[in-house]
Amino acid sequence: VQLQASGGGLVQAGGSLRLSCAASRRTLSNNGLGWFRQAPGKEREFVAALNWKGINTIYAESVKGRFTISRDNTKNTLYLQMNSLKPEDTAVYYCAASRYAVGGTPGRDYNYWGHGTQVTVSS
Repeated sequence: VQLQASGGGLVQAGGSLRLSCAASRRTLSNNGLGWFRQAPGKEREFVAALNWKGINTIYAESVKGRFTISRDNTKNTLYLQMNSLKPEDTAVYYCAASRYAVGGTPGRDYNYWGHGTQVTVSS
């Protein structure tokens, strides 16, 4: 499986971005999917995840109410709508596919990772 994240960029605080993650070579309709991020000098952290149906979602407290994760299984694509962005959201964002049908918070649950897309939020 190959995961290709896109949609990152430079945005002012308060702005919005929509990240996409397209999967190829194999359908991921039975897998939980998630987004993680890593800021310079910090460890990778969980952002959001959802189960294979896209019904059950979980979010990190820091993004709850501002970010929305969704998926389109017909397009084998995962999304992350990010609103009200803050400078502390600046990071490389990675999409990942879980080895399970549910998307969990630990990175060890995920066995496929995309290369990441840079999100920079200026103050």
